[in-house]
Amino acid sequence: MSHGDVPAGDAGRESVGGEPAPRRPTPEPTRRLAENARPLWTTQALVRAVPVLLGAWWVAHVLGEIDGVPGVTGPAVAAIAIVMVVADIFVLPRLRYRLWRYEVREQEIDLVRGAFTVRRTLVPMNRIQHVDTKRTVLSEAFGLASVVFHTAAGDNEIPALTEEQAAEIRDRIADLAFADAEPV
Repeated sequence: MSHGDVPAGDAGRESVGGEPAPRRPTPEPTRRLAENARPLWTTQALVRAVPVLLGAWWVAHVLGEIDGVPGVTGPAVAAIAIVMVVADIFVLPRLRYRLWRYEVREQEIDLVRGAFTVRRTLVPMNRIQHVDTKRTVLSEAFGLASVVFHTAAGDNEIPALTEEQAAEIRDRIADLAFADAEPV
């Protein structure tokens, strides 16, 4: 990092007696995903439910045929699968939507996401190598797209944006991340 560079989140810090001022907390992100995120995630959960329920039915059936396995084991497996599928369809999409926030700032991208475990990720703009938008057949049916930005450490994604928002955010990230890049 050169002398004039400011680490992510340190913009506006002034030095006191030659030492940097204490780091101010990064404000929480406030931008929400598109409203269609919940129905998209619910539909994805419905698609996932089919193989899960079929697999649970098969396991329950096989366990019922094995001598020495308590008769309650098969129905218990089926009940657990049903509870998991119901939570995936009805609870998780609402919880994920309620908690998902993002912010694209000059120095970093701030992501807060999760359902039961909430993660907050700050990605410095100067670490982004490239950025793109992603659509699947299902997300396109809901008019949604994602922005994926890549660093040497891996990929991060802002999902379930309107296609217009995704294009704008992709372009903004590209402008901020590559502003100091030398032309090739």
